[in-house]
Order: sequence, then C-alpha cells, then structure tokens
Amino acid sequence: MEKLVVTRYKSLVDYLREKKLIDTKTKVVPHANIDDVRNKHIIGVIPYWLACHAAKFTEVQLRVPFEKRGKELTLEEIKFYALEPATYTVRAVPFEEAEKNG
Repeated sequence: MEKLVVTRYKSLVDYLREKKLIDTKTKVVPHANIDDVRNKHIIGVIPYWLACHAAKFTEVQLRVPFEKRGKELTLEEIKFYALEPATYTVRAVPFEEAEKNG
C-alpha cells in the first residue's frame, strides 16, 4: 500500500525514516486533500474528515511543551517528545446514525 507523509517538519520525516516507518522514496507533502490521501496509508497529522478517505492513518503524537509549539524541532527533540506511533482506520458515520446509536 502506498504511503504518504503529511507534515511540514523535516525532523519528523527524519524520525520516521530512522524508525523505518518510511523510506527515502516515500512522498512527503505539507498539506493534503482528499485525492492525495484516498486509499493510502497516511502518516502525519490530518483532520478526521480527511482521514476517513485514507485506508489507514498513523499518528506520531508529540508531547511538546507550550513554548516549543509551532517551532521546528531537532531530531533529538522529536525523539524525546514522541510517543509510540499509533495506527487507526477512520470511517465517517452519517449524523442520523450516530445520533440513533447514542
């Protein structure tokens, strides 16, 4: 299955390569749309409405302190703040169905 990384952080891409989650041929984009993610394994951060179009979605949560948010982190900082990657499948549920089932 084709993988696509959605991130604007170079050090996160380096981290993913070091963890063997991706290789040097894996495409990396700063932003994605439905056509980009459809039926692919997405790695990065995307909203649920977009993730439901992917075959699966892997997130690397970073527990970054407030003062470092929005700034480029070093690879060492990524390693320090990263939790283990978690992979999900996301599906859209019609509002009426969600309300009916609680």
